[in-house]
Order: sequence, then structure tokens, then C-alpha cells
Amino acid sequence: MNSHRAVSRRTLLGGAVAAVVGTVAVPEGFAFADNRFPSGAIDLRSVDAVAHRLDKKLIELRRDIHSHPEIAGQEQRTAELVAGHLRTAGLDVTTDVGGHGVVGVLTGARPGRTIAYRADMDAVPPSDQVEGGPTPAHLCGHDIHTAVAVGVAQVLARLRDRLAGTVMFVFQPAEEALTGAAAMLADGVFAATRPAEIHALHCGPFPVGEFAVTAGYGLPGQDRGIITVAGPDAMARAQRLAGEIGALSTVSAPTSPAALEQLVTDIQTPHGPLTEFVFLRTQVPQDRAEVRVSYRCWPQERYVAIREEIHRLARSYDGTEVTFPPAPFPAMICPEREGHAVERYLRRTLGQNRVRTLHAAVPFSGEDFALFLNQVPGTYTFLGVRRPGARIETSYPHFGTFNPDERAIAHGVRAMAGWLPTRAHTD
Repeated sequence: MNSHRAVSRRTLLGGAVAAVVGTVAVPEGFAFADNRFPSGAIDLRSVDAVAHRLDKKLIELRRDIHSHPEIAGQEQRTAELVAGHLRTAGLDVTTDVGGHGVVGVLTGARPGRTIAYRADMDAVPPSDQVEGGPTPAHLCGHDIHTAVAVGVAQVLARLRDRLAGTVMFVFQPAEEALTGAAAMLADGVFAATRPAEIHALHCGPFPVGEFAVTAGYGLPGQDRGIITVAGPDAMARAQRLAGEIGALSTVSAPTSPAALEQLVTDIQTPHGPLTEFVFLRTQVPQDRAEVRVSYRCWPQERYVAIREEIHRLARSYDGTEVTFPPAPFPAMICPEREGHAVERYLRRTLGQNRVRTLHAAVPFSGEDFALFLNQVPGTYTFLGVRRPGARIETSYPHFGTFNPDERAIAHGVRAMAGWLPTRAHTD
């Protein structure tokens, strides 16, 4: 999940990333609230029974990926590892899609729709880490995402004789750079097998075993612009203009764990403070008279108004020139119909108390899964990875202290291995 440095580096949040070693822990007494929910011919007890045999190996897979972080465009080892697991499971595998992307196709024994599931593979570079270290690290949970997706593929492959339709597993490179989805689409990822829907999970700061659904919401896009200032006192005027443009921002980045906790509360609050927002930052380089602007807003239609306001402010200064790209990077919005469908499914199968509903977007993060959702409908659901009693920054992506509960892998595998067949199945 591409993210701003949401918390000030001056704030010492404490703790270090725990070493990914020790006993492999998996959920005990895992149970579905309602096993009768239709999943084609695949009942949820069968999903659980198969997944149980894979739990420890999937944690080991996550630890392997975690120990070898690869940033955007360099995911070769991770891709080879994924491709090997998919081939062993019996999927039809294509590699080098849009860079190091991997696609595995699982065809069920019965007719049905084609459904896609996406996982991202790249690590967070040092420049995007909050209170992190000098080297790339899996501080956004992509190692967990990949392990979950491999696990879902393995579970459904072992239940192929009861699977209706086709499930397409898309392992995407370069999400942190917001370039991987576009590269895979340009490389024809959906040319031979076009899915009717595409789904994804992403680690989130919610208790392990819980999920947060995003119907009608998701994550904002991003716009960037440069205003050059010429003439006498250009540098001083650029500084003043930067201040005026910066005042357009309606929210500030969290600067403490308490502020992060409030953020998590706010995004679950209907008609709350984050229903609409502008998160804007400006920078004036020391060596040139220009204002660099980067902002996210919600709803995405506000980009038009914000651009117009920036142009208006710039025109009040003689000798300015404003440059924007043709269009902002789009917001990722989970369609309401599919979003409500996954919410109903999770509430019924897992229980009401394990599913949260988000009513706002996180102002400080973006996601290029937006480009897939612009092609086909689908869902984007947060997978809780917060350990019992742990501080929030241990489960908030991009923090150097990010230390997710590995038991989330088992929860993600069971939820998605049950959900995807319901979408591929046709009555």
C-alpha cells in the first residue's frame, strides 16, 4: 500500500520489529459461524480441513519472503518462489507479466465464472518507511498478502473437483511505486483470461481474526503539481505561495499513537470527520523557486476543485507557471454491490463481531489496485493483523515497528478460500 510518511519522524513510537523467528502459531479452534453458506460444492469445513494442513508451511513461506525483501521492480526471487508453489499445486502459471508479475490459473471441475484474486509482492523502500531502517523491508504486509494468496490457491487446488468456475491468482509487482498494476494490464494480464471480478486483502490495524470491509470507500488517489515562480524575490514569493496552497489541507498526518488510534476510529464513523478531506503537502526546494504540491482528497471529484484553487492562488503571483499531469492517479473505490456482498458473506460465515465496516477512506495512503477495479468490479478488504495488547504502530503499515500477527494468514486463507468459490459458482 503506497503511503505518505504519516507520522512525524520526530515522534519516537518505540519498539523494534520483532525478529521473524520462533514457534509457528496458528489459530486454535478455528470455526465458521455458519457453514451452510453456499460455496458452490465446497463446504467451509472442507476448506478449514485442507487449510489446517497448510497453516505452518504458509507461515514459513511468509518468513522466507520476509527475510528476502525486494523493492518495486526487483521481485525476482519472490516471483520464482510463488511460481514454484503454484506449479506444484497444479495451476497453469505465467511469469514475467508486467515485470516480475506471476499469474496462476486454476480451472475447476465444473463450469462457472472466472474470478481473480490479487496479491502484491514488493517490499517498502527506506524512503517510504516511518521510523524505519536504511534497507528495504516488508513493512506493508505484502509478504503476508503473498502467503495468503498462495494458501488460497493451494486450498482450492486440492478441492478442484468440487470447484465451479475458474480462479485466477494475480501476484503483482511494484505496488509501492504505483506502477505494477498498470504494467500488468499493459502486458495483457486479462487478455487471455478476463475475470468477472477481482478481489484483494490488505493488512490493517485491526485485531487479528477480524476483517474491515470498504463498500463505497477504499483509498484516495493522488495528484502532483509544480508551480514555478520567476522574477524578483522569486524564492520568497514561492515560500509565501507554498503556505497559501498548504492551507487548503483539511487534515494533518498523525503525530502520535493516540492520533493513529483516533484515525482508525474516524474511518469507522458514519458521516464522520473523514467523509470528505484534502491532505496536501507543499515543498520549496532550496535550489530553485518552485512549489511542489502533492495531495490526496475524497471524494475523488474534488481534484477538479483543488486544481482550480491552486491555479487561482498561483495567478495572484506574477511570473508563475502551473504544471499538472493530464489526470491524477485514480482513487481506489470498492464498488458498493460487491462490497456489501463480501460483508454479508463474512458476517454470516465468521460472525458479526469479526467484521467491521469502514465509512471513510484513509487520507494518507493510495493503492494501484484502483487500476484493476477500473477494469472489473471487485472488493478490497482489510485483514486484521494487530496482536492482542499490541500498540497500534505494530500493525499500521509502513512503520518500522510493523510486526503483524502471523495468525492472520490462516484467517485470510479460510475467508478467501470460502469467498471466491461463491463468486465463481453459477446457479
